[in-house]
Amino acid sequence: MDLYSLRIWKNRIGIGLSMLAMSFGLLALLWILWTLFSKGFAAFSWDFFTQDTPAPGSEGGGLRNAIVGSGLILFFTTLVSTPVGILAGIYLAEFGRVSRFAAATRFVTDIMLSAPSIVIGLFVYALMVETLGGFSGWAGSLALSLIAIPVVVRTTENMLKLVPTSLREAAFAVGAPHWQVSLKVTLRAVKAGVVTGVLLAIARVTGETAPLLFTALNNQFFSTNMSEPMGNLPVVIFQFAMSPYENWIELAWGGALLIALLVLGINIATRIIFRTKRNG
Repeated sequence: MDLYSLRIWKNRIGIGLSMLAMSFGLLALLWILWTLFSKGFAAFSWDFFTQDTPAPGSEGGGLRNAIVGSGLILFFTTLVSTPVGILAGIYLAEFGRVSRFAAATRFVTDIMLSAPSIVIGLFVYALMVETLGGFSGWAGSLALSLIAIPVVVRTTENMLKLVPTSLREAAFAVGAPHWQVSLKVTLRAVKAGVVTGVLLAIARVTGETAPLLFTALNNQFFSTNMSEPMGNLPVVIFQFAMSPYENWIELAWGGALLIALLVLGINIATRIIFRTKRNG
C-alpha cells in the first residue's frame, strides 16, 4: 500500500470514528430528551401552574410557589449581573487593557468562571445567611449573580475586542470623549453579542441547585418576600425527585421539563439575535 492510500484509509477511519462518537452522543441526548418530555408533559395541568407544592402524603398540588420564586430570584439576578458585568467588560476592553488592575480582574473572573457553584453557595452562606441570621431570596440572587457576572464580563470584553480600531478613531476624530465612544459607539456596535452573553448567563444559572440550597433554601408556601426562604424550581426538583411519593416525583419531572424549555427558549433567542445581527 502506497503512502497516498494509507492516508486515505487513515482519513476514512478517523471520520468513521468521529461519526460513531457523534451517533452515541446524539442517541444519549435523544434518550434523555424523550424521557424528559414524555414524563414532564404528563405532569403539566392547570393545577401544576396554579397550586402550591403539596404536603407529604397529600394528593395533587403544583409548583406555583416554586415557579414564582424562581422567577423573582432570576429577575433580581439579571438586574444585578447585567449592569455590573457589562460595565466591567467595557472597562477591561476599553480603559484597562494593559493595566495591572485589569489583569487581576481578568484572573479573578477566570477563577470565578471555573469555580464550582457549591463553593459560591457556601461563600454567600457564610457572608449573608449566617450574618443576617436566615435564608432568603436575596441571598439566592446574590449567589446566582456571582455565577452570572463572570459570563457577562468575558462575553462583553470579547465582543468589544472585535470592534475595529478605525471605528474608535473615527469617533475620537469628531471630538467624542472616551466614555461616549465606549457607550454610544463600540457597545452599540456589538449590542447583539452582549445581549447574547446576558441570555447565556441567565441560562447558565437557571438550573443551579447547590447555591440555592445554601442561600434561598425552599418554602412550601407561596411567598414573594425576598427576605424569607423562597421556593424555587431547582431545589424543589432535587427534593421531590428523591421522595417516595408518586405525585412529588411527577411534579419533579414537570419542573425539570419547565427549566429545560426555558433554557431552550433562551438558546433559540440567542440564535435569532445572532441571525438578525448577520442579516443587519
